[in-house]
Amino acid sequence: MQQITIPVANPKAQYLSYKKEIDQAIQAVLDGGRYILGSAVRDFEAAFADYIGVDHCVGVNNGTDAITLAVKALGLKDADEVITVSHSAVATVAAVELAGVKAVVADIDPKTRCIDPTRIPQLITENTKAIMPVHLYGQPAPMDEILAIAKAHNLFVIEDCAQAHGAKIGNQKAGTFGDIACFSFYPTKNLGAIGDGGAILTNSNELADRVRWLREYGWKQHYISDLAGMNTRLDELQAAILKVKLAHLDQDNQSRRDLANRYISKLSGSSIGLPVMIEGTTHMMHLFVIEHPLRDALKETLGQTGIGTAIHYPMAIHQQPAYLGKLRGCESLPETEKLIPRILTLPMYPELGEDQVDFVCDKIINWLE
Repeated sequence: MQQITIPVANPKAQYLSYKKEIDQAIQAVLDGGRYILGSAVRDFEAAFADYIGVDHCVGVNNGTDAITLAVKALGLKDADEVITVSHSAVATVAAVELAGVKAVVADIDPKTRCIDPTRIPQLITENTKAIMPVHLYGQPAPMDEILAIAKAHNLFVIEDCAQAHGAKIGNQKAGTFGDIACFSFYPTKNLGAIGDGGAILTNSNELADRVRWLREYGWKQHYISDLAGMNTRLDELQAAILKVKLAHLDQDNQSRRDLANRYISKLSGSSIGLPVMIEGTTHMMHLFVIEHPLRDALKETLGQTGIGTAIHYPMAIHQQPAYLGKLRGCESLPETEKLIPRILTLPMYPELGEDQVDFVCDKIINWLE
């Protein structure tokens, strides 16, 4: 296979875009001498809470830990269940189970590729305590319908926003609809660290306090564990880097959307299945995911011309060896199972050139012919 010249993601390119600012921020942390839960973390937490539009942001080590702590902070335990999706990163379910509760999986809407709210009620039992929609690929899940179901059944709503930094329904950002929201700052995310990072956002003073205690051994006061907590703190260096990148996030997200529109313009009318722009929502195009029945052949052809692609995700979670037959709801996921063999992620990042998008599209169209 030819060497990849257009990677599917390129976090180094973003570092180079803001290198001077990032290097200065890192140096300031190094010179400051406080490397754990210092001013860089507090400043980023305040800035990100303000950006999303909530009262509290609590930085943690990664997005998986964010979900685990959110579940724990809500007081879920033992036989309690969280309804989510199987078409997501494995972390979505793994994090729920790490919290000691059970994940239940619902099918998706093939247009949004997010949870189908009509599939939720039939999964609700006396053990159901929360619904966790995933705003997949940057597309917000249908929160109005989900919130109505949650209210009717007295359920918590946890938003998995790992791929949806800045995504909106109307003028309201993802992460502001539920009781609590979880973000990842993995390097390839729309807002990515140079390493791991995550955050939990909420408008609840009580939940924010519980998350702060849980992220550091359950300490309400130093060295005194009132709760059984974890060690999962956002690093000062990563927080400083994230604050720099946050100032550029809207501009970078618009670049993603512009590139996505170029892909759609070039590929529309072909047999390629394209992301659907859902009216009333703002897709942040974390990933640009197309569909085709001969996905594997297309992937191989693009790789031979130096174009990087990926499959998000090659198996649904319920199909993974670790979860096979173990998740309630897994027997009725026809749309999820139909989608998995068809999906292919094309290159998408703010620094991607329009000429590179054109090159990718030309190769796809040539392959189709």
